[in-house]
Amino acid sequence: MSMLPKKTIHARQNGLALVVALIVLIAMSLAGTAIVRSVDTSFLIAGNLAFRRGATTSADAGVEAARTWLLANNGSGLYGDKADQGYYATSQDALDLTGNATKGNASDDLDWTAAGTEVKCLATDAGGNTACYVIHRLCDATGSLDAATCSTQQTARGGSSMGATRPMGTYQERSWSEAATMGYYRVTVRVTGPRENTSFVQAFLLI
Repeated sequence: MSMLPKKTIHARQNGLALVVALIVLIAMSLAGTAIVRSVDTSFLIAGNLAFRRGATTSADAGVEAARTWLLANNGSGLYGDKADQGYYATSQDALDLTGNATKGNASDDLDWTAAGTEVKCLATDAGGNTACYVIHRLCDATGSLDAATCSTQQTARGGSSMGATRPMGTYQERSWSEAATMGYYRVTVRVTGPRENTSFVQAFLLI
């Protein structure tokens, strides 16, 4: 039996150790790269969630602004379109509220960049979000609120007043109630913000 010289065995062991070290180094490099990518992805997701929360808050402000405007103009002020305020007295069901160009027919798209002409926009907030809204009364025709052509709901409104009683001249509280017809309004809010973030929120109001 022939025996290999000690120098040959030692050289082979050194070569094997080098191969193992390279394999371990490659594995550690891959693991490090995976960790870095995971951290980057986590930061990206967290940032997107923060932008989304900011957009939602801005959308809530848009809905509240639309509600305030509706209450201030309730009655005959809502019988016709007021495009400069982003208000339309009919539902316009064929209108594309996302504003995406319809193939072959772009006339049915809402132009969200036409502030003061088709939509109403609020001032840009501290987070860099700009909310624009459009209001549609859920009616088939303009004019007064008609249950035959509009989505309505009958509600009871009540209150109290102080009335005089005779002959003592004292006052007592009197209650009253009356039926009222309230209409449904669809509010669509589009929020644009940092990193080309665009969000849509829709709410239905009974006024």
